[in-house]
Amino acid sequence: MMKYLTARIRANGPMSVAEYMKEVLTNPVSGYYMNRDVFGRDGDFITSPEVSQMFGELMGIWCINEWMKSGMPPSFQLVELGPGRGTLADDMLRTFAQFPSFGDKVSLHMVEVSPKLSKLQEEKLTGNPGMNVEVDVDSTPYKSVKSKHGPEVSWYKDLRDVPKGFSCYIANEFFDALPIFKFHKTDEGWREVMIDLNNRKPDEDEITAGQADADFRYVLAGGPTIASKTFLKHIEPEDPRNHVEVSPVGGVVVMELAKRIAEEGGFSLITDYGHNGDRTDTFRAFKNHKQHDALKDPGTADLTADVDFSYLCTMAKPNARAFGPLSQTEFLHNMGIVARLQMLIKNCEDEEKARTLISQYQMLTDPEKMGSRFKFMALLNSDIEKDYVPSGFIDLSQHKPYINESPKEE
Repeated sequence: MMKYLTARIRANGPMSVAEYMKEVLTNPVSGYYMNRDVFGRDGDFITSPEVSQMFGELMGIWCINEWMKSGMPPSFQLVELGPGRGTLADDMLRTFAQFPSFGDKVSLHMVEVSPKLSKLQEEKLTGNPGMNVEVDVDSTPYKSVKSKHGPEVSWYKDLRDVPKGFSCYIANEFFDALPIFKFHKTDEGWREVMIDLNNRKPDEDEITAGQADADFRYVLAGGPTIASKTFLKHIEPEDPRNHVEVSPVGGVVVMELAKRIAEEGGFSLITDYGHNGDRTDTFRAFKNHKQHDALKDPGTADLTADVDFSYLCTMAKPNARAFGPLSQTEFLHNMGIVARLQMLIKNCEDEEKARTLISQYQMLTDPEKMGSRFKFMALLNSDIEKDYVPSGFIDLSQHKPYINESPKEE
């Protein structure tokens, strides 16, 4: 990866942060996500579904509740973007199986580009670690299998390949990995932040250690770029920030979700770490559960940036109404995680297991841990009743909905 990026920059000049991020994460040959299991304690980071089954169970209940409020359509597609190991989908399907009148109507559709991760998902959802379904890279879907919970599971490279129909679109820690462009405000206006080679002569220690003869560094574009002219139109002139990150790919995905919801029916539940349009420089890397230099050893660490939920909400209009973002603590408590915890503890025969459940609950909901850092956002058809609020998005302390709309629109 280092040699490839170095050759590209030498041939074409500085590259955008978005290009760098895309290559490092999803390059077919050596991309970070493409050929390894990056999740869990033995990986570089851990996600909420991997912490506790309660997370996926409550998201499953959310789907069932919204399906019922939508008039109980005869078929239901659960579509997950970036499904990780398949843990979240597995927990949701197990929850659906407890409601046969609903579970019999479900099919699961996984949007996944990584061959390694799709195999892990297949093993998780079938319960057969040795299973290896034939993959046809030229077909859509590129593989299908029947899950251990009953519903059929299909895999796709792109959201646009997923069949149309009434669907719930789930995205857990998906948008933070999509490529971003970085911009810095100067006296001459906004300038794009690029990645260039650090053209310094390596010292003897580096040569002895076998380090590459070029590192990377951030530089500012000398003038306006296509990206700076195109992707900053939503930034108000009075915005106080001098540094902005934009994910056009994330915007396109949300536009596609909103269009599908408007045309075919359904809803979306998005959870990620992020902000509501007030953060600045958040691009970073994680390796072995610790922060890592994003420009060092590309391909060996996860690259990520906080999600700008205000931008996603803007891109969802006019086809969808946005609710949130609200903290993971608030959403999970609103959905009844305490009651679910108490039920699991009541059925525990092992005190150590009970203590583990409590620890998992604290990890998910403690504001000092995952509780405040992760946010939830929902998208519903813009034609829903004005007073309608989806499950979990009521501020129970004030009995007010979490709706992401401007005062004028309200």
